[in-house]
Amino acid sequence: MIKNIIVTGGSGRFAKVLNETKSKYNFIFRSKKQLNILSEKSINKNLKYFKPDCILHLAGLSRPMTIHDKLLNKSIDLNIIGTSNIVKACNNGKIKIIFLSTSYVYPGKKGSYKENDALLPWNNYGWSKLGAEAAVQMYKNSLIIRACMTEKPFLHKSAFDNVKSNFIFHDEFCKILLKIINIRGIINVGGKSQTIYQFAKKYNKKVKRVNSKGKLPSNMNMSLKKLKKIIS
Repeated sequence: MIKNIIVTGGSGRFAKVLNETKSKYNFIFRSKKQLNILSEKSINKNLKYFKPDCILHLAGLSRPMTIHDKLLNKSIDLNIIGTSNIVKACNNGKIKIIFLSTSYVYPGKKGSYKENDALLPWNNYGWSKLGAEAAVQMYKNSLIIRACMTEKPFLHKSAFDNVKSNFIFHDEFCKILLKIINIRGIINVGGKSQTIYQFAKKYNKKVKRVNSKGKLPSNMNMSLKKLKKIIS
């Protein structure tokens, strides 16, 4: 039975929303200074002290997307090697890992991607997450969540009207997360399939409609059939 959960990247945007969410679980939020995922000593020190049943691994490099091109080594270190270090620690301690991945591991062309569909990331951020997924999948006591989420309110002044996705807000994602913590395997998590503009317009009437002009794949939405079956 999972009760105590260490959260890496505990000072990040999503972690702050999770910390405000009512839950039966004891989430232990650790910042990058408190738990350095590139230091086995730091990881093991935290595991020894808190004795968690699970690690929710959020730490890593995310935005802006271009940073994974400009700082390639850092992207590899934090997203791939750092995750591998967490997996090894979980394996040694017989602890479950929940890894937050991304819908960007899918090609983004046909849409309605199922968890067992072929993967082909379209940018280096997606590749870094897929590299991390490889390590997590080697460890059976794991859950990979391929997520599509963003902050509330929608922060951008414009949104693409020719790119379909599954965006949901952090608070909605938290509610789903609490329902699937004890699941193993891979699960797509997101919201309604719609264009990014359609999603944004509901919460920000002033958002401007723009064309992506090839900056993003046109059909990144995921199938949520597996998720709905689990939480229904």
